[in-house]
Amino acid sequence: MFKVLSYLVKRDGMNIEDFIEYYENRHVPLILTLAPVPIVYKRHYLQHGDAVNVGDESIDFDVVTEIAFPDRAAFESWSNAVGTGDNGDRVAADEARFLDRSRTRACVVHDHVTAG
Repeated sequence: MFKVLSYLVKRDGMNIEDFIEYYENRHVPLILTLAPVPIVYKRHYLQHGDAVNVGDESIDFDVVTEIAFPDRAAFESWSNAVGTGDNGDRVAADEARFLDRSRTRACVVHDHVTAG
């Protein structure tokens, strides 16, 4: 499995409730119309103010989005479908409505599961 975690930051001036509502009810449905659904497509919203390490200022994102595909080729195909041409323009315009795109970070991860 090929898995990517993206660390996303809400647009300045947007409260977390509106951010979640927009992401779940506007952006996710848009993405799902543009390409096949990944094996995994999850959003993990941070509970700011309820950090395990109180006062940890290094947590500078609002959501971790997790996507997974059978392999890198499937990810690249999906990425091209949502990130290039007219679709890419639509996604970028939509993301600008709720994300600070300049602060988006993403990485490929490999899971090692002990339980569950």
